[in-house]
Amino acid sequence: MSECEIYDMIIIGGGPGGLSAGIYAMRAAMKTILFENGVPGGQMVNSDSVENYPGFVKIGGAELSQKFSEHARAYGLEISTREVVAIEPAIEYHRVRLDNGELVGAHSIILATGGSPRKLDIPGEDELYGKGVSYCAVCDGFFFRNKTVVVVGGGDTAAEEALYLAKLTKQVYLVHRRDALRAGMILQQRVKEECKIEVLWNTVPTRINADDQGVSSVNLQDTKTGETRVLETDGVFIFIGFEPNNQLVPASTRMNANGYVVTDEKCETNLSGIYVIGDLREKYARQIVVAAGEGCTAALAAAHYVEAKKTGEAVCELPEELLREVS
Repeated sequence: MSECEIYDMIIIGGGPGGLSAGIYAMRAAMKTILFENGVPGGQMVNSDSVENYPGFVKIGGAELSQKFSEHARAYGLEISTREVVAIEPAIEYHRVRLDNGELVGAHSIILATGGSPRKLDIPGEDELYGKGVSYCAVCDGFFFRNKTVVVVGGGDTAAEEALYLAKLTKQVYLVHRRDALRAGMILQQRVKEECKIEVLWNTVPTRINADDQGVSSVNLQDTKTGETRVLETDGVFIFIGFEPNNQLVPASTRMNANGYVVTDEKCETNLSGIYVIGDLREKYARQIVVAAGEGCTAALAAAHYVEAKKTGEAVCELPEELLREVS
């Protein structure tokens, strides 16, 4: 990578979506660079076990991430660990600004920065992530069959995930800081009717504890009386919100009220040549396989966009006398 170098495609984010986009970009003979200042694989790296990615009955998240990365590198994808701090859209070509002040241009950009679950920020949460602490019941619920789990939250997602976990586990404690759920009435009714779910009202977790096997209990506090207690549990599922990593999204990009980027079926934003994939994109399901599919879609669409753009530029660059003959 050299200063002022122009690429066909810049991919920002090295999760499953970004790496898949890199594979398809290289197969389309696009001059491409992927920026990932962390470990390639994104949140997938932190998954102890992945059992819902086609082709692998069971595989570690770190191992699957490595396979994604190796596949992309096998096609010669250039991967940089520099951090992107800004995207500057333009008509001729877009530019990204790096943390060292360098500007790199591209005809198309695929933004795959993902999102982050909102955290409780209590002791034990970070240390036990993947060891009993989870932010995805569909991903990890299988590991808690016939066990006891705690679900933290009171919105639609918390209610839906608690209901899902009730199908697998022995007991679900739904911990909510208020005396009424924020979930829709239908979900509230379903939670109420599910015998495996016990709602702990006006309660917040203050600490997650562990033994040699992982999560063993959670400290709880009553928000009204201040009374504390320890609840034994095998897992803690946290659903208090999800925050898209949209800091790099250009100001003129269309987003929904929750900060997710709105795109068309090609994953293209309202800014020509700028695409958004993965957990940053407004959509129904947030799974590894979905992000990978979107990476494919965006890369193919971006490649088509770049080729068409270059064809148009070539016509404009014809000699003046030839242009007169054509007219």
